Amino acid sequence: MTVSVHARRYAKTLFQMARETRELSRWQSDIRKIDRLLEDKALCALMENPQVKWEEKSAVLTQRLADGNPTLLKLVALLVARGRLSLIAEIAEEFQRLVDNYRGIEGTETAEVVTAIPLDNDYQLKLAQRITQLIGKPVVLKTKVDPAIIGGIIIHVGDKLIDGSIRSKLAAMRKELGRIKL
Repeated sequence: MTVSVHARRYAKTLFQMARETRELSRWQSDIRKIDRLLEDKALCALMENPQVKWEEKSAVLTQRLADGNPTLLKLVALLVARGRLSLIAEIAEEFQRLVDNYRGIEGTETAEVVTAIPLDNDYQLKLAQRITQLIGKPVVLKTKVDPAIIGGIIIHVGDKLIDGSIRSKLAAMRKELGRIKL
């Protein structure tokens, strides 16, 4: 994903603020939470709907991000007001890159992982370690939940795709059964 100039500026500012407060990990966690939260299409539609009053949007954001960083809540509110809520994913990606560079983990790969159910933190850590072993580079997981894959996992790293989803296995079985002549 290419990161826009605007997303890069927001991410750089957030990164500087996180470093100044010495809460880099907390900010990183909160930004990921916001990014995952905005995968909810109904929530995005509500936030982008000009007919919904700001008070309603603000109440929903405050409720959903109650335990998060107040500065990040303000950023989301600003992006909603400017019609740029879609920048959150780019900001999260750029923030992660800045954190990785700061911690000396240059050359990391982003592994996009799709599962039917959310993964807990322990499993994500083990999965990241396993993918790192497979490709020989440190990876940062970007998880997505898609119940349509039924079960299993889809991993996309760089130009490699590992599709271990039940949906793809069923499609392959359907295709194979279609070739059988009775």
